[in-house]
Amino acid sequence: MGDLWANCVVFLACCSGFCFGSPNRCDEVRKVFQLRQIGPNQLLPLSPRPGSDLQVCMSKNLTCCTKKMEEKYQVAARRDIQNLLQTSSSGLKFLISRNVAAFHETFEVLIRQAENHTNAVLQESYGDMAVQAVGPVRELFTDISLFLLGSELNVDDLVQRFFDTLFPLVYNHLINPGLSDISPGYAECVRSSSRDVRPFGGVPGLLADQIARSGVSGKLLLQALHLGIEVINTTDHLQLSRECRRALLKMHYCPHCQGLTQSKPCMGYCLNVMRGCLASMAEIDNHWREFVRSLEGLSARMQGPQDLEQVLLGVHTLLHDAVGHAQKNGPRLSAQVHKLCGPPSRRPAQSASIQRSSSRASIPLKALVRASGDSLAIRRREFLNSLRLYRTFYGGLADQLCVSELASGDGLSCWNGTDIVKSYTLRVVGNGIKAQSANPEVKVKGADPVINQIIDKLKHVNQLLQGKSIPKLGSLDQIETGSGDTEGRYSGDCDDEDGCGGSGGGEVKRKVSRVSKLSPDVTGDHKHHHHHHRYPPADDSEVEGRSRSLGLAGAIWVLILPCFHMLLAL
Repeated sequence: MGDLWANCVVFLACCSGFCFGSPNRCDEVRKVFQLRQIGPNQLLPLSPRPGSDLQVCMSKNLTCCTKKMEEKYQVAARRDIQNLLQTSSSGLKFLISRNVAAFHETFEVLIRQAENHTNAVLQESYGDMAVQAVGPVRELFTDISLFLLGSELNVDDLVQRFFDTLFPLVYNHLINPGLSDISPGYAECVRSSSRDVRPFGGVPGLLADQIARSGVSGKLLLQALHLGIEVINTTDHLQLSRECRRALLKMHYCPHCQGLTQSKPCMGYCLNVMRGCLASMAEIDNHWREFVRSLEGLSARMQGPQDLEQVLLGVHTLLHDAVGHAQKNGPRLSAQVHKLCGPPSRRPAQSASIQRSSSRASIPLKALVRASGDSLAIRRREFLNSLRLYRTFYGGLADQLCVSELASGDGLSCWNGTDIVKSYTLRVVGNGIKAQSANPEVKVKGADPVINQIIDKLKHVNQLLQGKSIPKLGSLDQIETGSGDTEGRYSGDCDDEDGCGGSGGGEVKRKVSRVSKLSPDVTGDHKHHHHHHRYPPADDSEVEGRSRSLGLAGAIWVLILPCFHMLLAL
């Protein structure tokens, strides 16, 4: 008994020297816990402790973590990944959003130019009549603008309404001119007779067809881009499964429990975790690639009769043809109107009339056309050249996050989920749902139903873009999807243990000001990328020192406990 007591005294002295002579690794954990605003410092133990109550970050060694810390770490791990997802997609989202706004603006500028151009040509050719036609021309182009930007207008109706309004002006000034204008009542009768006498031949139908064809293409382009934004919003707010959240905790923060605050996961380990967590997102890949190709195909078809710019800037030509057709058939039209409405009823003659010379436009026609040029086609081409760089975005996202942000560099010691090692030795699975059946780190139950829903929308819009299922004019609401930020509809199981409830699930996501390092055209070959580290990696000696420190501390406690029992017995 005396020998044992002496040994205990010596051992306690050694322990005392160890504890005070070495820095407490939990102090560094405390600093990082506070720096990243993971939770209150009161949750941390003052010194390493047994971790029998931990559910994910379990270890044979003593730990710097408590169960409450583990819950906070899980919330932080999920938040970190969602911030990374949003940061990585921010360039793509900005590209599409910016061009949606730009296309809207280009459409509006084009409408104004076409309206001015049409008025100028009419004034050059028809003088007084063109002055009275300014209102109907403005209404025509306003309706076209509303149609392009999403209103449910019937193109045939809006074009016919314009020509109905134009006919009394043509009749009054060109077919049956007089010293004064026809009366409002007679003008209304002439307008009503337009659809029976068909004064403009087939021009109204031709113009309606051209506007419909080119307009549907332009409208579909905008609708498709809105869907692209919805896809990004959906994946930015992807609801992570319980298995994924636990795997992220284990990969990101379980090393902190052992004092390894600067360690990074091994590349293979990171790939398994991220490919498992983003397996459903990888299923978007083929449909997103087809989406980009389909947009390119639609853009290539927007030529000739489907070139919106050419159609709008050519409205004046068709109007000229329409008025010419009416003039050529003047006697017939005059007789038909006389039969339907009687002889012309005119207003009292005015003392002064608007002179033809004063009503002619001073708009330089050639300059107008040149100012517009092929601005819409050029903008489409530039946009698609940029979008093409993102065609593999969803297929390689998990790999790119590991390569650029998360994993340790080649040749450096790394975290494998349990310990610091030289390399990860387990099998690395591929991307997509099917490949996850062999994933050693994350159990994937199946596809996310919200991702499946967005894939269905992509399939539908791809068919429309390819011309396989063109809907009726003005009925593109099948893919009118809004912002896509539908909080509360996302799938995935959630419980309080994982921080989705009272323990922090309601936290507002921190905004990420850091510029994304994600290359838009990602590949799965991580060996050819440079590695970027958010925190400097620990060197081998530091890592081994920490591991030995905590391991030795555990052994010391095992030997100290019998001594305490003896003291109590005495």
